[in-house]
Amino acid sequence: METEVIRIEKPMNLNMILGQSHFIKTVEDLYEALVCCVPGIKFGLAFCEASGPCLVRIAGNDRGLEKLAAKNAMKIGAGHIFIIFLKDAFPINVLNAVKNASEVCSIFCATANDVEVVVAETALGRGILGVVDGQRPRGAETEKDVAERKEFLRKIGYKL
Repeated sequence: METEVIRIEKPMNLNMILGQSHFIKTVEDLYEALVCCVPGIKFGLAFCEASGPCLVRIAGNDRGLEKLAAKNAMKIGAGHIFIIFLKDAFPINVLNAVKNASEVCSIFCATANDVEVVVAETALGRGILGVVDGQRPRGAETEKDVAERKEFLRKIGYKL
């Protein structure tokens, strides 16, 4: 078995969701889930088919995000994975709908951080072992940090 670390290529602060599913219908069902969650959402998604023609299936409503998803899916090259890039929405707005798609098996990460994907390759193919999502902690939060966190959540409308 060989392992490789694949860095996700994306602009800073662009949100993404990386997961694993099990059926070609993933593309249509994730498309429908995303457009039904957030009015005005922009996204691109790609799904790596794991049998038959083994194509990267692509959908979305933003050509640039579709191309970005396809490029990263090809780099990862693992069967049955999907990657979604989001604009005008956050993962928290769509994650439950994505997880509830009947084909979705698991979510590796949902983030705007820099991401590295640890991939294993065997004679059969490639699979994701895990992800590195962001940086190491620098310490535990202080009372000041708690106050800033709560203020930030209220500022962006996620708390009263």
